[in-house]
Amino acid sequence: MIAEVKAVTAKNQTETRTKPVQLRIRTDISDIIDQAARAQGKTRSDFMIDAARRAAEDALLDRTLVRVDAESFQHYLDVLDRPPGGEGYARLMNAPKPWQS
Repeated sequence: MIAEVKAVTAKNQTETRTKPVQLRIRTDISDIIDQAARAQGKTRSDFMIDAARRAAEDALLDRTLVRVDAESFQHYLDVLDRPPGGEGYARLMNAPKPWQS
């Protein structure tokens, strides 16, 4: 039990450590970032860290490889090749279009 508490405490300490990052940034870009940060009630640093973290996660997720067996892949392709249809599709196609009077 004590070992578990120490492990959790050590993990929390690791997660809360910070290190400085220095960036050279044009004034016009900095102004936009500051404006957006204020709009979200964040500091510039918090805003930039959140944005960079999301971009990093997206970049890594874009590289995620999904492996499936041949049968599952063929089913996926068949679903994509199937023409749209069904009650929901018909309702969508018959809904009034906002750009048409």
